[in-house]
Amino acid sequence: MIQALLEGVSMGLILSAMIGPVFFTLVQNSIAEGFRNTAVLATGIFLSDLIYVVITYFSVSAFAQNPYFEVFLGYGGALVLIGFGVSTFFKKTVQRPNSAGIDMIKPKKMSAFFKGFSINGVNPFVLLFWISIAGLVSLKDEFTSVDVFLYYVGILLTVFLIDLLKAFVAKQLKPFVTPKFMVNMNRVVAVVLVFFGVRLVLFAYEKHQSLKEVTMAWID
Repeated sequence: MIQALLEGVSMGLILSAMIGPVFFTLVQNSIAEGFRNTAVLATGIFLSDLIYVVITYFSVSAFAQNPYFEVFLGYGGALVLIGFGVSTFFKKTVQRPNSAGIDMIKPKKMSAFFKGFSINGVNPFVLLFWISIAGLVSLKDEFTSVDVFLYYVGILLTVFLIDLLKAFVAKQLKPFVTPKFMVNMNRVVAVVLVFFGVRLVLFAYEKHQSLKEVTMAWID
């Protein structure tokens, strides 16, 4: 059981080391909105991963036999990433004034949760990762049901805790952050999100074209 948990932790470390749209979103959101708001965002990421784990574990073969799902998810994911990118680019960053004892309006945590859930959930590369993990687990004949559970727990908790660590470290940089820096930071994150969105469009398009070629060859 301990071995299965350690293998899960090591796989979680590998996943956490990958730099993608989620990483940049965590850093930018932590600096702009604070650690608590970003912890909610990380919870949304965690939940989307958990849903993928359940779906892929119990129906990995169905996903493998339905390649058009990747196409639809690719286009949908691109739309979400580019949408967040454009809105982030034009988002106005202002220096927060002293509240003088007046309660300031706090960022809505529900929107942070949805942002994390959607940016991670609509990325087909995340789906492909969990499909590969489900396939890997299915090959481990020595794993019992408890081992499989601990393996996934190791991955999910490691990723979640490292996401929180990223947010905490980014939060510590806030005293050194100026409004001008935040404007530039927002624009960098926006460009990164649009970049990954364009990559998803190309991924979905190439996948669609290859499926069309296979279909045409089969018809001929």
